Amino acid sequence: MEQVFAPWRIEWVEREEKNEGVDCVFCEFPASEDDREHLVVARSEHAFVMLNNYPYNPGHCMVVPREHTGDYTDLSPDVLLDHARLKQATLDALDAAFDPDGYNAGLNLGGSAAGGSIGDHLHTHVVPRWSGDTNFMPVVGDTKVIVEALDDTYDRLHEAFGEHATAVESDAGAPRLAFD
Repeated sequence: MEQVFAPWRIEWVEREEKNEGVDCVFCEFPASEDDREHLVVARSEHAFVMLNNYPYNPGHCMVVPREHTGDYTDLSPDVLLDHARLKQATLDALDAAFDPDGYNAGLNLGGSAAGGSIGDHLHTHVVPRWSGDTNFMPVVGDTKVIVEALDDTYDRLHEAFGEHATAVESDAGAPRLAFD
């Protein structure tokens, strides 16, 4: 078996009590006054989009319902619909900002047993893909060379959400999307 070294991942592995003093980062981050600091690029009534701090590819986002639950079946119809519409808007924004050839998208339900590191708050990963960018190994193997800084990715995607939103208003810095 080949070994691939990814020394930047040690920061995630060795982090203090998985965000010391915070019950849930997916509850704390959208409540913050600084969307850029927490990489929140868009919001809707029941969900928000943030960049993954340790992306598999440039533009790797997570669409997160605001409701704190790890059980998909707990989500109300309104939250489910809003989450789905925000995933669709995320694909539109990623198309505009990055023009990828495809996507991987999915939920890790069941925490660590499903490959997720945050199991008590649902979130959907949306990973842009380009032909020839290897294969699904970056998602499974946690190893990838990222060619763009997170700040640059944030700027590109934040702008794309603003330009392609049905209705946009300012909310702590991130475009707020309203769905009919």
